[in-house]
Amino acid sequence: MIRINENYNKLQSSYLFLNIANKVKAYQSENLGADIIRLGIGDVTRSLPKACISAFHKGVDELGQESTFRGYGPANGYAFLREKIALEDFHKRLCGI
Repeated sequence: MIRINENYNKLQSSYLFLNIANKVKAYQSENLGADIIRLGIGDVTRSLPKACISAFHKGVDELGQESTFRGYGPANGYAFLREKIALEDFHKRLCGI
């Protein structure tokens, strides 16, 4: 016999980005002329840079081989990646992290 997973009943019936759009629309109608900085899903207008495309391809190749496959990472992310981000994005800008 097929049974429904009861956890499906706990899901909200609405979509996050639709909720955001509705809230922005309501705010705009109540605050005519207000400047709004949108931090939602974005408006993609440009193609990915070659560095991103290359990195994606490298990542896919790694996932396609047993010897380099990682699967899901730890909850806080892979240490090698966290260290690289800390070095490149923070330490080089004199921000301790």
